[in-house]
Amino acid sequence: MFTAIFIFTLGAMLTLKLWLAMRQIRYVRQHRNVVPAQFQHTTPLPKHQRAADYTIACTFLAVAEVLTSAAILVVLTLLGGLQALNSALTSWLGTGYVGQISLIAAVLVIGSLADLPFTYIRQFVIDERFDFNRMTKTLFLLDLVKGSVLSAILGLPLIFAVLWLMQQAGQGWWLWAAGLWMGFNLLALVLYPTLIAPLFNRFEPLRDETLRVRIENLLKRCQFAAKGLFVMDGSRRSTHGNAYFVGLGAAKRIVFFDTLLARLSNDEIEAVLAHELGHYKRHHITKGLIVMCGMSFALFALLGWLAQCTWFYTGLGVTPSLTESQAHIALTLFFLVLPIFLFFLSPVAKLLSRRNEFEADAFSASLTPADDLVRALVKLHEDNATTLTPDPIYSTFYYSHPPAAQRIAHLLALRHTAQITQ
Repeated sequence: MFTAIFIFTLGAMLTLKLWLAMRQIRYVRQHRNVVPAQFQHTTPLPKHQRAADYTIACTFLAVAEVLTSAAILVVLTLLGGLQALNSALTSWLGTGYVGQISLIAAVLVIGSLADLPFTYIRQFVIDERFDFNRMTKTLFLLDLVKGSVLSAILGLPLIFAVLWLMQQAGQGWWLWAAGLWMGFNLLALVLYPTLIAPLFNRFEPLRDETLRVRIENLLKRCQFAAKGLFVMDGSRRSTHGNAYFVGLGAAKRIVFFDTLLARLSNDEIEAVLAHELGHYKRHHITKGLIVMCGMSFALFALLGWLAQCTWFYTGLGVTPSLTESQAHIALTLFFLVLPIFLFFLSPVAKLLSRRNEFEADAFSASLTPADDLVRALVKLHEDNATTLTPDPIYSTFYYSHPPAAQRIAHLLALRHTAQITQ
């Protein structure tokens, strides 16, 4: 029965993803040769067409990635790949923690190797074609090695701890595991700015004195304490620009891509930063952590129940052992199939995210002129080749930020309201 549910859900997800992708490609292509009316004074037609072509290329690549991931999932589950891999590894390394962790690590490596060609194509074919790529193949390889080593250092002890809890902590193991998972994520947020991020990028204090003073004054107005203002060498890898906050508590940092500073004026940078501050002042970060905490406990509770159900294993191509622990099998199967079922919740999650973005935009417009953020958004969409004409249904499923036209219309409405009240 569960096999039928899994096949149906996987088929529905694939059908929906492919339908959405084809809608996006068709919609963007249909609007390729006309700049939307509200952008005709700011966006030249060649840049609009470039964004459309870039979006279409990335969407086609995403389709190939979806199909590849689905094929690997079917091989590992319904075609018995995970069962065979587990038998081979346990016969070689035994049924203890080493053999169990090796299975999980092997599945993660298979997934990473499957993703690698698509990452390479996105960086060195598509981004290269559209003049975004600044990364060398040596740096790409170095990032890959660093990322793999870091994942092993952080991930293997966490996997061991979860497996130990599953086998030693009794029926309520999932409570401890969820708490451990949340603690790990919170610790990573604290350590990321100072220990992890510098492994991949160079961070220097913001040297523009005029801009620094403006930002510090903005932070004081918002009563926001940050550990420092930093510029990241994003141009080593790409011409894409961004700015973000990272860290928790006293470890919070404000980071600007050097590409962003080179492109935006000080007024526009202040408006973008005010938007990011809006996420903190409107408690979006805290709410997100609460939701993540609730989801963690709910999902580990679900895993705790499924791990005891024989049909969960047999329905996914595994014959459970009656004498050996199946914790590693349950954990692997759960995280392999979970994204399929969660995909159908994407519109809800993305809706909440877009609502947060509108609130952050409104916060920015209350501190800085709305026109400054509008100009910044137009430039960022141009520089990142983000299409101005996404398919509405596709964006409902995939866009964590509102499309540019909606954000700008919202900001202009806020400006109009402010003018009336004045």
